[in-house]
Amino acid sequence: MFDSPDFDLAPYGDIDMTQYVRRGYCSWHDAEWRSLLVQCFVHARQVEHLVLPGTSDLHLVLCTAGETVMRVASGGSSAKRRWRAGRLELMVPGRPTVRSYAATSVLSTIQVHIPQAVIKQTADQLGRHEPDFEALSAGLGTGDPVVEHLVRSLPASRKAGDLYAESAAAFLAVHLLSRGGVPRVPGNEHAAVRKGIAIMRDRLAEPLTLADIAAEVHLSVYHFVRVFRNATGETPHRFLTRFRIESAQRLLSETNLTIEQIAQRCGFAGASALSSAFLRDVGVRPSAYRKTIGM
Repeated sequence: MFDSPDFDLAPYGDIDMTQYVRRGYCSWHDAEWRSLLVQCFVHARQVEHLVLPGTSDLHLVLCTAGETVMRVASGGSSAKRRWRAGRLELMVPGRPTVRSYAATSVLSTIQVHIPQAVIKQTADQLGRHEPDFEALSAGLGTGDPVVEHLVRSLPASRKAGDLYAESAAAFLAVHLLSRGGVPRVPGNEHAAVRKGIAIMRDRLAEPLTLADIAAEVHLSVYHFVRVFRNATGETPHRFLTRFRIESAQRLLSETNLTIEQIAQRCGFAGASALSSAFLRDVGVRPSAYRKTIGM
């Protein structure tokens, strides 16, 4: 797509990406940045089989509009991921994926490439010489308001010079590598925790049970609870509840959806169930929370 000594800006080889996306902004051209690549895309409404080779840079994707269920195949496994505005994804460096989806509305994203050299330098400074990108990706999938806010602001910062871009790249690298994701757990147990979190994230609106998740990661309920708590410091139930509350907070602050609609999107039985859980975790009811932020 582009030529640069600092970025892998042509990661798609001979693929004609114009049939899949329309680019509206590129910091390389529009802001003359050299320390951070930021691009805004509007995506095709339907994609049947898009092969994306892995890139060496740390690639962040923020969905800014639209909604779809995206099937992602990678490393011999396949998963469905629900995309909607606010969804963050960190692409594991060097890992190719195959994607297909049919969007119900126009899908748009902001995509950020952090140079490999910045990631390596930051990891060395933090003493994390071999970052666990899979764990970081799983953790980021549960949301990160700091990353989301910064990524959203980058296209509007086009008048800032490359020093701004360099500072933003450094901040993102430190923040991402410091947040930890899911701590290391031996072998298949680690994969089970990551998969369990992905299931929670992608099926947030569904009435998931602990038995459902344990069955899908091929562990007994007891074993899954043990390894999940060892990895995250929380039980799966507490982790899922917190994730649902955080998602409800975001929808309360960023949308005009009713409390009942938010409850449905976040997997609560109804507005009353959301209100009770919200009061217990946040200290106020959803309606009061919305008033405090001026919605």
